[in-house]
Amino acid sequence: MSARTKSRKRALDILFESELQGLTPGGSLAGRRELNDPPVNEYTVQLVEGVVADQERIDAMLTEHARGWTLDRMPGVDRNLLRIATYEILSVADVPDAVAISEAVELARELSTDESPGFVNGLLSAIVQTKATATPGD
Repeated sequence: MSARTKSRKRALDILFESELQGLTPGGSLAGRRELNDPPVNEYTVQLVEGVVADQERIDAMLTEHARGWTLDRMPGVDRNLLRIATYEILSVADVPDAVAISEAVELARELSTDESPGFVNGLLSAIVQTKATATPGD
């Protein structure tokens, strides 16, 4: 497993844990960094902080493209995977869109429902298609 794959999984753990504990998004990051077991690397921090900072725009895009699904209705793992991948698609220049999608689909396959990989793939593909028309800060 690559370092970035591990970072994505760790970011998912932190975002999902924060949600389950009723904390603010990414609220468990500081505690996880303090414990450092397993270690929290800088890319994990970038992903969590990026999702938190841009969550309003990310969630708006997910809501727009998730036909027939609300964010609240999605499994928590899927919702947070989609947030991480959308952040990478919109804001991380050195991660190709196809890689962000592929990594999210693989994590969905490993950690979520049987239908999740297809759902994640379709939703992120729609976001990539409209990415060119999205302007920073929208």
